Amino acid sequence: MSARVVVLDYGSGNIRSAVRALEHVGAEVSLTGDRDAALAADGLFVPGVGNFHACMAGLIAADGPRIIDQRLSGGRPVLGVCVGMQVMFEGSSEPSATPLAGVGEWPGTVERLRAPVVPHMGWSAVEVAPGSVLFEGIADERFYFVHSYAAHTWALEASDGPFAAVAPRVTWATHGERFIAAVENGPLTATQFHPEKSGEAGLALLRNWVRSL
Repeated sequence: MSARVVVLDYGSGNIRSAVRALEHVGAEVSLTGDRDAALAADGLFVPGVGNFHACMAGLIAADGPRIIDQRLSGGRPVLGVCVGMQVMFEGSSEPSATPLAGVGEWPGTVERLRAPVVPHMGWSAVEVAPGSVLFEGIADERFYFVHSYAAHTWALEASDGPFAAVAPRVTWATHGERFIAAVENGPLTATQFHPEKSGEAGLALLRNWVRSL
């Protein structure tokens, strides 16, 4: 039986590529903002395109933070991508007329990349965390990034937080400086890059996630 995945539709932009990629790796996919469907699915995919605070406003309007929190409280998997990863932190320094706090599942603030060229746009290698399930078989591949902001530090230790029984696995990348490229933290997984735009390597990563559901 195929894993049921909801791609959370909260107005974050064109996310049909995520739906197609997840379907390609064998998931039964729904693109919806329906709360009950999001809570009932085997996996919840949280996309994110554009400004951190605009994404948070859309998430709040769709009751996204509560949906995410309820799923994680019950050990139900969530995958955040790009700004969908950034919102899992406490906040962002990205300018906004109406700044909003992040979902706050992880401590820390997302900051602008300190690099000669920003945004970081293109293919980059990653430093995969030991024991990674997400990157099984693809640790030496490159992934597609499009972003100007990122989390630069990881403050949650294995003994902290709601998923303390599982040590967080943090994968890094470098563009001017090191930043967090992906996190595997119990049921909460996230990538700064776009797996749905990362060719065969990205499909393999999504397949690894879907198989874990």
